[in-house]
Amino acid sequence: MPHSIFIDGEAGTTGLEIRERLERRSDLELILLGDRRRDVEARREALNSADAVVLCLPDDAAREAVAMIDSPAVRVIDASTAFRVDPAWTYGFPEMAPGQRERIATATRVSNPGCYPTGFIGLVRPLVSAGIIPAGWPVTVDAVSGYSGGGKTMIAEFESGEGAPPYRAYGLSLKHKHVPEMTRHTGLERPVLFAPAVGAYRQGMLVEVPLHLAALPASPSVEVVHGALVEAYADARFVEVAALEETEAMSGIDPEGLNSTNRMRLHVFGDRDGEQARLVALLDNLGKGASGAAVQNLNLMLGLDEGAGLA
Repeated sequence: MPHSIFIDGEAGTTGLEIRERLERRSDLELILLGDRRRDVEARREALNSADAVVLCLPDDAAREAVAMIDSPAVRVIDASTAFRVDPAWTYGFPEMAPGQRERIATATRVSNPGCYPTGFIGLVRPLVSAGIIPAGWPVTVDAVSGYSGGGKTMIAEFESGEGAPPYRAYGLSLKHKHVPEMTRHTGLERPVLFAPAVGAYRQGMLVEVPLHLAALPASPSVEVVHGALVEAYADARFVEVAALEETEAMSGIDPEGLNSTNRMRLHVFGDRDGEQARLVALLDNLGKGASGAAVQNLNLMLGLDEGAGLA
């Protein structure tokens, strides 16, 4: 019998992407409200009758939806930032740490990671865990995403043809909502210095962490940093670490290179003197950074093949 799934907020960018990945599957049955999606009682019934619920809502609306769920049998994945640092919720990045996949599989409440944090945590957590980056180290992350990450308003702006900029830095107050999530789930003790930007293309992202290797306590080599990442993701299905030989031969990275996939590729670039490194994560902000990750978590929570619907 198919598992019943309700996507609350299916009309949004992430919700539409999740629906597209699920509606072709015979092992799942979507609960669709259509014109009744604004009907509170219809939503309440759907939220409590589904085997699993995926929330694609703003933070406050996500909290309200969770409060409407009375059935203890319903399993919830929330794609907002509302619960990403809540200890009562399991963080939905299966590759983040040993045992995380199993924690997600047994959880009833899972917070889907943000797109930028997925790249940042993927790069930095293994290095903090290995002691290469001290927990108290000041870490900077630069990133650029396609405009789809900004939701309907930003999509309309960039697709209107009325002079949207080719590139825009934002989060200039240094109070971006992803900072607590990035800091907590890497094991860092200082708030991350996050410098995000958006480009004039629809989807795909690069997340970069520059490191002064010579300034770190053990002055690690590029090979040591790369080796820590290789070891961390040796058994990962959707996260890969590019070989140093491949990276050395590159002259650039296309941020759209993994679009429409649930994959993330990590690169370690280093200078010839071995004193500096640029760690770069490539992923689709709507794939591994949002809807793909939600489907991966859903599969784990329902005991299905982790990659179902993600080919």
